[in-house]
Amino acid sequence: MSKIKICGLSRIADIEAVNHALPDYIGFVFASSKRRVDIETAAMLKEKLSLRIKAVGVFVNEEISVISEIVQNGIIDLIQLHGDEDGAYIEQLKKVCDCPVIKSVSVGDTLPALPNKADYLLFDTLSEQRGGFGKTFDWHILKEYNGPPYFLAGGLSIENVAEALSQLSPFCVDVSSGVETNGFKNPEKIYRFVQTVRRIQ
Repeated sequence: MSKIKICGLSRIADIEAVNHALPDYIGFVFASSKRRVDIETAAMLKEKLSLRIKAVGVFVNEEISVISEIVQNGIIDLIQLHGDEDGAYIEQLKKVCDCPVIKSVSVGDTLPALPNKADYLLFDTLSEQRGGFGKTFDWHILKEYNGPPYFLAGGLSIENVAEALSQLSPFCVDVSSGVETNGFKNPEKIYRFVQTVRRIQ
């Protein structure tokens, strides 16, 4: 059964929504983004997050010391890398952070060379803004994939997640803009997305 991640939470209302819907993971974006949160806000939100939900921190080319501090303060449970981080960076990161690492892979017309050392990969649609803009890629590209467990992202929504899961078997489905209305997380959409995924599996 695929797990569920709701990414880009930034408000108390978002935490209340996921505490009701109970996805497996949520994401705090620490990189430059309209969904970015600072460390203090993320810490406050994590305190209010259900213990049944794990928090993922999203970073782009961040200093390892910064990520390490956030992990050690208990703000996040997993690390998600969306920049140019290579295997050597991930290896060094894992020496100082005792938690799983997810490495994003931007997918265009073909599957690019895959990074190593990460515990999970995250397949997202190729874009200049490194994800979060609500466009899907051709899922057939992953049909022959045989590697670490992966998060499927890129334009997922209540309307298309069933089709995605009929074609693929991701470790986790990852949604952000697909559960938003006017740029903000919509509690009803979050709940419906979680229920849709759980119902069809």
